[in-house]
Amino acid sequence: MKLPIYMDNHATTPVDPRVFEAMRPYLTNVFGNSASRNHSFGWEAEEATEKARKQVASLIGATSKEIVFTSGATESNNLALKGVAEMYAEKGNHIITAATEHKAILDTCKRLEKHGVRVTYLAVQQNGLVDLNQLRDAITDKTILISIMHANNEIGVLQPVREIGKIAKERGVLFHTDGTQAAGKIPVNVLEDNIDMMSISAHKMYGPKGVGALYVRRRNPRVQLTAQMDGGGHERGMRSGTLNIPGIVGLGEACGIAQAGMAEESKRMEYMRDKLKDRLLASLDEVYINGTMEHRLPNNLNVSFAYVEGESLLMGINDIAVSSGSACTSATLEPSYVLKALGAGDDLAHSSIRFGLGRFNSEEEVDYVAGKVIDVVKKLRELSPLYEMFKDGVDLSKVQWTAH
Repeated sequence: MKLPIYMDNHATTPVDPRVFEAMRPYLTNVFGNSASRNHSFGWEAEEATEKARKQVASLIGATSKEIVFTSGATESNNLALKGVAEMYAEKGNHIITAATEHKAILDTCKRLEKHGVRVTYLAVQQNGLVDLNQLRDAITDKTILISIMHANNEIGVLQPVREIGKIAKERGVLFHTDGTQAAGKIPVNVLEDNIDMMSISAHKMYGPKGVGALYVRRRNPRVQLTAQMDGGGHERGMRSGTLNIPGIVGLGEACGIAQAGMAEESKRMEYMRDKLKDRLLASLDEVYINGTMEHRLPNNLNVSFAYVEGESLLMGINDIAVSSGSACTSATLEPSYVLKALGAGDDLAHSSIRFGLGRFNSEEEVDYVAGKVIDVVKKLRELSPLYEMFKDGVDLSKVQWTAH
């Protein structure tokens, strides 16, 4: 076992060596532009692109003509939301999303609000799930889009996308899902799940950074988007720009590998994740799991350790790469807005750690991480007067603190 240990696979994943090998020729010898239709260099690049398109489509149960290549899920999210808001402006100006979405959705919604779009941000329940009745009630005759993520990037909670899609369909509203964390980890079928648009990113499933895709449904209904990038009319006019062939080949290969090994890999992830969880819960008191365990990504564990400061814990386990509940939104030390939306107080939100297991983690690493975290939490609590008061039976919620 080598240190440091990487357990932040929701932030990004290492490139699978098989993906790199598939990409290698397109970084050197096969360098054509897939839009060059009059010579073999272009044809070869186009052939590689179309193969990747099929691989991406196959992973999510789509057809290859429904896959639009982008620079990643952030661009896909922007294209889906802004593209719908512009294209369907005459039909309505109302979008529904959730308070726990990724910033790529929330910030795009904020931008749209400046241009007259009305956005409803649904609260989530304590388990992290949206309330379907609240969703139904939020739909008006001006609603054109519902955008709810498939799997949350912090707490791994899986939203009931099939039911959400069904509600959207019944009301004639388009349904987009940010599938960045779900694609390649759990089975997704855009038809069975009633999804009209879905964003994915290669670097969350052992592919390269800087490439992703947007699934755009072509039938029942045919979704139309206003392009956000103008130019040569690439990607059926939805996304102009010379295609990143090596990246696209890598995305395709990553999807192919994920599809072939998904059942086995998710079973292994779940086993290791539960082993980590069980050891933490058996050795420490006042440990809280954030979000439902029942509807959750197999590789995610988000835990709050009461009476411990998250940043101190991160420093204590500096040979393990994980992320804390106060650092999820870049460099700020604000507590995570996702955990706050679940009803966690600032203290618990600040003391949370997200463990994101991955394809290349071993059981030996899980054992080391569990032992190290338990050891550091115990040491930090020995230094905590609040923990001592709690152990002495003091009800901290009733303590009158005075400022000096």
